Amino acid sequence: MWLLSNNQNKWQLIFFGLIVVLGAWAYNEASARTLQDQEVSMYDRYRTWMAHHGRVYKDEEEEKKRFEIFKRNVGRIDDFNRASNKSYKLGVNQFADLTNEEFGASRNRYKAHVCDSTRTTSFIHENVTAIPSSLDWRKLGAVTPIKDQGDCAVAAMEGVTKLSTGKLISLSEQELVDCDTKGEDQGCNGGLMDEAFKFIQTNQGLNTEAGYPYKGVDGSCNAKGETKHAAKISGHEDVPTNSEKDLLKAVSKQPVSVAIDAGGFDFQFYSGGVFTGPCGTSLDHGVTAVGYGVDEVDGTKYWLVKNSWGEQWGEQGYIRMQRDIEAKQGLCGIAIEPSYPTA
Repeated sequence: MWLLSNNQNKWQLIFFGLIVVLGAWAYNEASARTLQDQEVSMYDRYRTWMAHHGRVYKDEEEEKKRFEIFKRNVGRIDDFNRASNKSYKLGVNQFADLTNEEFGASRNRYKAHVCDSTRTTSFIHENVTAIPSSLDWRKLGAVTPIKDQGDCAVAAMEGVTKLSTGKLISLSEQELVDCDTKGEDQGCNGGLMDEAFKFIQTNQGLNTEAGYPYKGVDGSCNAKGETKHAAKISGHEDVPTNSEKDLLKAVSKQPVSVAIDAGGFDFQFYSGGVFTGPCGTSLDHGVTAVGYGVDEVDGTKYWLVKNSWGEQWGEQGYIRMQRDIEAKQGLCGIAIEPSYPTA
């Protein structure tokens, strides 16, 4: 009886051990299949993304490298959106196969002022008091369609031209890229918006987009195209620095050029909502404030900002950035170096 009991216990232990081993094997197999399925699923997403954006790589090695970057970026985007603890969302856009460093090097080339002595002191909107609670210059016909033109923007001049002449004209970024290269501005290698305004004033105007088409690379200045002026300005002014209050006065009267820190991962993949950061104040990208408002969901005040990275980025090419924050520089430094052209 005692021997029988011992044998039963032994076989029970062996049977239990087999169950444990088989269970562990099955779990490992299932986990391996899950990981494999996830990898296949991610690669399917990658191939779909490549087809959508027309991406073709020079060889298989480059494609594999870009897939690894894509996979890391998408994983981080998915994790962010699942957390649901922000007022904005991220999306898998045209920059998904770029590291954040590559993205910044290719898109963000703004050169901040070295010192404040070069900024203007006059501010024609200083005494503005009648400020609407919200404003969208797009609805008032003062904003041209979104362009995909890196860091070379003339939207503020297009806006003031519409307000002064009644004509909304898409102006040439490429003329600035090719011809405004003697001072701080170095074509698409970066520059200052103020320097661009000075060039346009000295040049007595700027050609249309159709007359001097965008190519996205530095080229030699087309002297014939440079002399055809579709719009001109009399000068420019700088909004007093570090004052969202004064920036609001200016934007209530016209679209305003602003510089921001757009180098962060969240900015790279922003897809919608009111952006609240994180971001710093190392100004590296020029954009245009074309309005402001209050979010209907949570009441967050925001700036409506026109970017130049195409309609697939952000909210059809725009971003809403939190307004009236505690830091005097504004979110992402938006209040540090605003400026606008004068008709």
